[in-house]
Amino acid sequence: MKELLYLKDAQLKELIEKLFMSYRESFADAKKTLDKYSIGIAHHKVLHLLSMYNGISISDLLKKLKITKQSLNRVLKDLIKIEVIFFKKDQKDTRIKHIFLSEKGKKLFEEIFLIQKKRIYEALLNSSSEEVINFDNVLKKIING
Repeated sequence: MKELLYLKDAQLKELIEKLFMSYRESFADAKKTLDKYSIGIAHHKVLHLLSMYNGISISDLLKKLKITKQSLNRVLKDLIKIEVIFFKKDQKDTRIKHIFLSEKGKKLFEEIFLIQKKRIYEALLNSSSEEVINFDNVLKKIING
């Protein structure tokens, strides 16, 4: 563990490559399903967040995705077209729209999730509980900077 205190650039580059490769493989697993609906990774990100925060406001979704309203609008239009999301106006402030997965959207997300779950589940299953906890903690630190 002590050698981690002295990470060299080459070691950090290898770690970044592993992060990239794990991202690539995790999302490649879902590509066939995404292609079937003529949608891509941007759509998948929205579907994933809606599965976690069903009813999220557009404003909050923009904050989570860290993208422009214009980029989000393109993705939302595509998802409306294939009938996987719908909107409801806020009961208190009708200017605020909340986004929900439709039943079709929930089924689509579940189809994608089951494919990705297989890879992640196998990796976690073949790791010790300490490795899983440490991995989760490191990911949180990377995300939070």
